[in-house]
Amino acid sequence: MKATGQDRLKRAHVILMQHPETALYSGIMMMGESTVIDDCPTAYTDGLNKRYGRKFIEPLTDAELRGLVMHENLHVALKHMSRFKVQFKKEPQLVNACADYVVNDIIDSFVDKKHCQLPEGALLDKKYHNWSVNEVLRDLQKQQENGNPPPQSLDEHDFSGSGSEGGQSQPMTGVEQKAQDKKVDEALREGGLMASRFGSGKTPRAIGESLAPKVDWKTVLKDFVTSVTKGVDEYTWRKFNKRYLADDIYLPSTENDSVGEIVVAIDTSGSIGTSELNSFSSEVASICETCSPEKVRILWWDTEVHGEQVFTDNYQDIAKLLKPQGGGGTDVQCVADYITDKHINAEGILVFTDGWFNKPQWNISSKTLWLVTNTDKYLPSTGTVVKQDYV
Repeated sequence: MKATGQDRLKRAHVILMQHPETALYSGIMMMGESTVIDDCPTAYTDGLNKRYGRKFIEPLTDAELRGLVMHENLHVALKHMSRFKVQFKKEPQLVNACADYVVNDIIDSFVDKKHCQLPEGALLDKKYHNWSVNEVLRDLQKQQENGNPPPQSLDEHDFSGSGSEGGQSQPMTGVEQKAQDKKVDEALREGGLMASRFGSGKTPRAIGESLAPKVDWKTVLKDFVTSVTKGVDEYTWRKFNKRYLADDIYLPSTENDSVGEIVVAIDTSGSIGTSELNSFSSEVASICETCSPEKVRILWWDTEVHGEQVFTDNYQDIAKLLKPQGGGGTDVQCVADYITDKHINAEGILVFTDGWFNKPQWNISSKTLWLVTNTDKYLPSTGTVVKQDYV
């Protein structure tokens, strides 16, 4: 008797979970529902459940079906549906294609072709090996500016909000989404334990980042700014306590309420997109509002420092006043040279960047915190590095 589509799907899951190169994704495959349905032209996931079109999978070989199953489950493992919801609303076809390039690269690069094979028509480009979705998106946007049409994804995903366990796709609250993302991470770790029994599986960079212990970069940023705070709780009348001025109450401030000059060096090279700049600007505003530094010096740089903006005391609406300059290559050494040449004596230096540059000599005595969107690209020899998430 010929196996039904659902029977083939179950067998594909069993084989994938027992293979050294794909056992890592066992926990992800067991999340939600995996079903064969009639009203689906290809396949899709809503971030939890996976749906496979009956007519689409029928002509696929067993290896191609396993490749398709891996494709859908990798979208879940990398949390594409929740992480790129905003970008998808703006450019659905393009973002869908970017996510496909990323997962197909993992399948093509890390899995034996006899075990998993991508179905015909799947988006794959060796150029995008180990690229992130945002990196692919920027490249494809540039291609579109040059008149190239967007690539057509093989499958169409539901970015509206992850589905429930019952299989009904519905928008999720922020709390619900965080809880589900946590389940995804836990499922990956469970799969990692299963894969460790084989001892020979390779872990893609993107998956390795998901398995790595998470560091709250906002907490690190707050701790850094606190660490450069002046004084030891001594009261001073040189500066009134700002918390009470609005009520015409004049009280002394403590010395450690006052932070000296902070330099914020913001990468504006061509590889930096709107999402990064918006995130950088938002954090600058947060620093100013929370810590009230005596002076904040913003440096806009790519291969050189194109300009600076200096703010003192009044930080209201600072995010709206920021004027990025640059857009060329990337050489962070220009920031170090600028600070040295201008004899800028900063309590601390914050460098916001995507890390796409060569390693410089960073010989500056001021404490430095590197907020890098891609820590695989850059690890400085001095200072503290933390990965900043901006999506």
